[in-house]
Amino acid sequence: MQVLVIGGTLFIGRALVQELLKAGHEVTVLHRKPKHDLSKRVHNLVADRNDADQMRHALDGRRFEIVFDNVYDWERGTTAAQVEATVKAAGDRLARYVFMSSVAAYGDGLNHYEGDPLAPDNHPEAYVHNKAMTERLLFRMHQKTGLPVTTFRPPYIYGPENPFYREAFFWDRLRAGRPIIIPGDGHRLMQFVYVKDLVRACMRSIEHPAAVGEAFNIGNEKPLTQVELVRTLASAAGKKANMVRVPRERILEAGGNPMGEPAYFGEYFDMPPITMNVSKVSRVLGVRPTPIEDGFRETFRWYMRNGRRTKIDYSFEDKLLAMAQPAGSAG
Repeated sequence: MQVLVIGGTLFIGRALVQELLKAGHEVTVLHRKPKHDLSKRVHNLVADRNDADQMRHALDGRRFEIVFDNVYDWERGTTAAQVEATVKAAGDRLARYVFMSSVAAYGDGLNHYEGDPLAPDNHPEAYVHNKAMTERLLFRMHQKTGLPVTTFRPPYIYGPENPFYREAFFWDRLRAGRPIIIPGDGHRLMQFVYVKDLVRACMRSIEHPAAVGEAFNIGNEKPLTQVELVRTLASAAGKKANMVRVPRERILEAGGNPMGEPAYFGEYFDMPPITMNVSKVSRVLGVRPTPIEDGFRETFRWYMRNGRRTKIDYSFEDKLLAMAQPAGSAG
């Protein structure tokens, strides 16, 4: 089929393009750069997906049967209206419009099912309300016009070529013999999905008629605490973690940034917990999660070949460690 991947050059999109090519599809990527470094078989379109006029111009005269919408503009946000403009620009031959949402669309809470209410339009976090509002819009379009939409709500996505400093953050420190800072008691829950599992689900969603009009939670069944995450990452690297607890309020008072620098627990990793039930994606699409231990080991092998940072400033972490007493290798 003729497939458009919006944002096909990084992480999810890159892995997805590879699988689409293997399956024999004709693939086009749309992004803001004049060329890509993917297979020569992949066509290139240039546009800012947040600009409705650019999207209309880029897609004018082209008819795609499948659209994967994976892009969110972290600086400006991507709104429901901007996604609606993309849907309309894509034309009337769509067999599937697959939108990459997020577990964040629920706003907060534990053990969400797909039928649970999403965050309200006035939620204070732009990413949360944009994802929730976009899903509501797409499912209204499905009801009113028959738009063949499928949405996915992944939690933390891990795997080879992760552009966020997450798994590698911990492996860099474990390999350097550095203590790992644990914010608070380390009991915050985190749920994960392996990028290869997410891509498999995306592929199944364009093949399976039952995916139309459905949202899917996807991820490993059992959330991990922050302490369990560090232990599992350490095990994948053949290391033992020396964890040091620092009260979260002290970290934030010292200037710690859960969203970026100065980082203390990876990028966007120390967040209030949101977890979900993931049974539907296995039941409907037949996609079962890779055991997280296996996924981390595969990712660690990639990291050893490609993902290590050579220059790391540990001064902020040293400042935090001076405030704390070691919690020991057992955490």
